Amino acid sequence: MRQEDRNNSTSQLPAYLGIPTFMRCPESREFKGVDAAIMGLPFDSGATSYRTGARLGPRAIREASLLLWGYNRSFGIAPLDVLEVVDYGDVVVEPVSLQETEKLIYSEAGSVLSAGVKLISLGGDHSVTLPLLRAHREVFGPVGIVHFDAHVDTENDRVDHGTIFRHAAEEGLIDRKAWVQVGARGPVSYAEEVEDARELGARVFGMDECEDIGTSEVTRLIHETLGSQLVYVSLDIDVVDPAYAPGTGTPEVGGMTSREILKMVRGLRGLNMVGFDVVEVSPSYDHAGITSILAANLVFEFLSLLALGSPG
Repeated sequence: MRQEDRNNSTSQLPAYLGIPTFMRCPESREFKGVDAAIMGLPFDSGATSYRTGARLGPRAIREASLLLWGYNRSFGIAPLDVLEVVDYGDVVVEPVSLQETEKLIYSEAGSVLSAGVKLISLGGDHSVTLPLLRAHREVFGPVGIVHFDAHVDTENDRVDHGTIFRHAAEEGLIDRKAWVQVGARGPVSYAEEVEDARELGARVFGMDECEDIGTSEVTRLIHETLGSQLVYVSLDIDVVDPAYAPGTGTPEVGGMTSREILKMVRGLRGLNMVGFDVVEVSPSYDHAGITSILAANLVFEFLSLLALGSPG
């Protein structure tokens, strides 16, 4: 949206007024001339391990986005001046059925992607990423993965929020040679959990390694691994330490600071990114909305990355 149009729109309202679409973007399911769409996936029945409530994440992230002024000083760009972005609204999920919800997400995500629109998804628990990857595979083929998370999510054969990347790998949704997992830490279900992820193809950078070599070196190695491959970015907010992001279902101590995760997402500049999700924001456990604020800012950073890569 051009700046002069934004100045005459609800974007100039105080944050407590108006309908809280993401950053006041128009709510629309018409895609002519649209570059990117924000889609809410309010679902948390993917066998959440501990604390439920991520179904309320999309609404909280949208509300927090009203605090964003619009100009990214780190990149020197106002993404909504470059990109035409709409808020698609929410997929009407089936709360008691993971299988039915997967079908609904796959179908609606596919309709967005087939129109040539980049999709930015707001979870919901991490189970929503599997149907999103299926939809992306239909359009782009197997994609590279950058997965920020305290957990590797390759545990076993059941289908839930902790197993999605095992299924994605086995279904051929991802390029196993272009798969990076960042931020794993904490107690695990069994001793070989991380090694199993590596055997599937993931290049795992646990938090200890991230601390030892530094986020700049991890970012360099991400670029080295992904190269020119098309890339999908999935960010579980629990990659951040619960001191900075308490509002999540499976918190793990010893994670990234909010500054570190912002730096790492900004460091993805130059990758050929086709999609992004941020998941596992659980407002019921949030304090002063800081988790939702961080999630909204991470979406803003991704929009900025898309804008920097836009022909416009």
